[in-house]
Amino acid sequence: MNPPLPCRGYRAGPVFHGLDENHTVPPESETYMVGGWAWAWWLITDIQRITLEIMTLQPKCEDVETAEGVAITVTGVAQIKVMTDHDLLAIACEQFLGKSVPEIKGVVLQTLEGHLRSILGTLTVEQIYQDRDKFAQLVREVAAPDVGRMGIEILSFTIKDVYDKLDYLSSLGKTQTAAVQRDADIGVAEAERDAGIREAECKKEMMDVKFLADTKMADSKRELELQKAAFNQEVNTKKAEAQLAYELQAAKEQQKIRLEEIEIEVVQRKKQITIEEKEIDRTEKELIATVKRPAEAEAYKMQQLAEGQKMKKVLTAQAEAEKIRKIGAAEAGSIEAIGKAEAEKMRLKAEAYQQYGEAAKTALVLEALPKIAAKVAAPLGRTNEIVILSGEGNRVTGEVNRLLAELPASVNALTGIDLLKVRRDLALEAHCSPVHLCL
Repeated sequence: MNPPLPCRGYRAGPVFHGLDENHTVPPESETYMVGGWAWAWWLITDIQRITLEIMTLQPKCEDVETAEGVAITVTGVAQIKVMTDHDLLAIACEQFLGKSVPEIKGVVLQTLEGHLRSILGTLTVEQIYQDRDKFAQLVREVAAPDVGRMGIEILSFTIKDVYDKLDYLSSLGKTQTAAVQRDADIGVAEAERDAGIREAECKKEMMDVKFLADTKMADSKRELELQKAAFNQEVNTKKAEAQLAYELQAAKEQQKIRLEEIEIEVVQRKKQITIEEKEIDRTEKELIATVKRPAEAEAYKMQQLAEGQKMKKVLTAQAEAEKIRKIGAAEAGSIEAIGKAEAEKMRLKAEAYQQYGEAAKTALVLEALPKIAAKVAAPLGRTNEIVILSGEGNRVTGEVNRLLAELPASVNALTGIDLLKVRRDLALEAHCSPVHLCL
């Protein structure tokens, strides 16, 4: 019996088949080795290989009409490989075992191209050309289930080129180029405009920053000056406080010294006062001995003399007062007697006047008239002569007569006595003819 044949698979996976008595391969006898080794018996074990390497496909669809009826040609690149999962690997072995790599690639390539054609018929040229990644992703999603059922995995699929024979894409490119150029010009103009605006904004920002910096510098300078002023003020305050504290302490010390000096002065003054009090006592005693005692003796002497003089004056005054009293009593008696006589006289006159009535009053008036006339004419007594000026001689006589005629009326106005009536009453009482009163 031959020894077992070791088999290692790196680029290909060996498949071992055991033959039964009918020289067929039962399914349960298949063994799949991927990257390993196994024993193979000569003339008993059938070994077949399938590649597990990546295979590159280049699908190409020529003159395929798109959704808008534009015929285009699309080329792509696809990377595929046999899947190593046990079930999928069994499917791939069933499909491709015994076939070469080109044959496998041909089968998968036709499948990819069929799906690619069907997808191109649903898209527009612009969609295919502008979004190739989306188009390739759509192809992978549609073709992957079909090739997967073959045990094949699509690793990648990309669109390599898209073109047409009618210059449709070229025209589309020109239009796009013109639009892009237009947009570029607009973009340049807008960029220049934006650049100008941005430049102005930058200048403004620069000026704002400069002004802000200047403001901050001014603020910082002001803050610095304020801080300096505050520090100077604080330093000056501390200096002033220190100076005041020094002066206050010095004043306190001076006050203490002064208090001590005052206490010393008080003690000295107390001693001086004690000495002065003793000196005053001595002087007082000396004055008592030398002055007060003799003065008291002299004062007593003077007091006694004054008492004698006072007694003398009192007695003299009493005698004089007694003399005056007696003289006054005598004079009072004399005055009393005179008053009584006058009163009696007046009483008698009153009785006489009462008896005579109106005539008595008239008599009194007549007695008083000379005195009144004398008093009235007293100022004229000092007059040397009276000159009466009159154009005619008889005017003087007339004036005198007028004066005498007005005299009774004047007396009546002054005293209320009618002289003419009195004259008539006297004449009637005397039973005589009327007497003319001549003044």
